Amino acid sequence: MKYDYLVVGAGLFGAVFASQMKQNGKKCLVIDKRGHIAGNIYTEEIRGIHVHKYGAHIFHTSDRKIWNYVNEFAEFNNYINSPVAVYRDELYNLPFNMNTFAKMWNVRTPKEAAERIQSQIADMKITNPANLEEQALSLVGTDIYEKLVKGYTEKQWGRDCKELPAFIIKRLPVRFTFDNNYFKDPYQGIPKGGYTRMVENLLDGIEVQLATAFEDFVRKDEKSDTYITKDGQHTFQKVLYTGMIDAFFDYCEGALEYRSLAFETELLEGEENYQGNAVVNYTEREVPFTRIIEHKHFEFGHQPDTVITREYPRAWKRGDEPYYPVNDEKNSALYQKYVHLAAKQKNVLFGGRLGQYQYYDMDKVIAAALEMAESEM
Repeated sequence: MKYDYLVVGAGLFGAVFASQMKQNGKKCLVIDKRGHIAGNIYTEEIRGIHVHKYGAHIFHTSDRKIWNYVNEFAEFNNYINSPVAVYRDELYNLPFNMNTFAKMWNVRTPKEAAERIQSQIADMKITNPANLEEQALSLVGTDIYEKLVKGYTEKQWGRDCKELPAFIIKRLPVRFTFDNNYFKDPYQGIPKGGYTRMVENLLDGIEVQLATAFEDFVRKDEKSDTYITKDGQHTFQKVLYTGMIDAFFDYCEGALEYRSLAFETELLEGEENYQGNAVVNYTEREVPFTRIIEHKHFEFGHQPDTVITREYPRAWKRGDEPYYPVNDEKNSALYQKYVHLAAKQKNVLFGGRLGQYQYYDMDKVIAAALEMAESEM
């Protein structure tokens, strides 16, 4: 069997690319090392609740074209992300807004809140932030930083804020309105029936082979610069690789760094409503997890049971699941070495958050996949 494309990875990038190529008459085979499609947006059903197995994913975009595109494959509800933060015995609304400030300082007007923040910033006289702590303090002052930024950030990155570079926090959203909408994009929601169903629709009519690792499945034909299955049965004119770009090259320049995550999911039988919100962040460093997700609230569920997931940041080592690239100067320079190697691959494309070593929101993943597919036509 001759295929036009071997798509490595059945996540969002690979699924969108394969769907577009199929529409243009190309034959694709999609493989994934996991035993399921949809990558990190995979949702599995537990007691009628669509559980986000690899952490919460909320679709949002300002791009009408992308919104229209995803609605071809799923019907979206009108979920609006409005997380809550827990600091010790205090609850705060996120993003930082007038509800946050009223709770923190008992102020009522935007003027009062702005004056409180500005007075704290002025007192510190930070003109050239040397690290993340100074950068955050120069943006939001001491109270917000100590209660809502410091501990959460240190858990996420596994180190003290004074040890983190300032550029990680370029800005912190401060809104002087009583609006708890975390995203300002006009189009937001969760696919009814879960993300897995959406990806199934994207891959409709496309061959998919799961529990299949790229390195075990194919070898390169050096004469033609194309790939052939190790049993010699199938050939591929081109490869779209959405795995780790450094792994593709066997880490020849060194391993890129990531942060990883661990998830602890629990079914609470007979408990209809555990925390009253889909996302609750825990901002103290002493609390080992960063947030608890209650999945039914993404789709306004009324099931008699509920499912929660605690999310634990982890240091990453080779063999662990990579989630967040560490886009500091050292890793950015290392990534460019792999970009140089990738440019020499005549029939291999690299896409997605791992293939391009960057954090992507879902709408940006789709836009990049559509752009790549268009360039192949």
